[in-house]
Amino acid sequence: MTAPGNPDLDDAYPVPFRLDRDTGPRRYVLTNAGAEPVDGVTVSLLGSGMMPASLPATLLPGESLEVMVSGRDLARCTVLVVRWFRPSGREYLWRVSF
Repeated sequence: MTAPGNPDLDDAYPVPFRLDRDTGPRRYVLTNAGAEPVDGVTVSLLGSGMMPASLPATLLPGESLEVMVSGRDLARCTVLVVRWFRPSGREYLWRVSF
């Protein structure tokens, strides 16, 4: 059981992103739906899918990043990983299934 004020729990916060999957079978739009800017945003794939390489980005609230992904059976064979830094410098990861 964790005690109140546990530093590990203090660092938890809602994922600030929304992933729009309705833009097409290969095009996804990652939007910063949070209240603060995020820095060093990168996306990578685990599995057999493919996507073009991109440089880390800074996304202000409301800004978006287009992600192009291709491959067979993405839902079974590929996971998208989003990595970012909060203004405090803390690093976070979010795994997204197709």
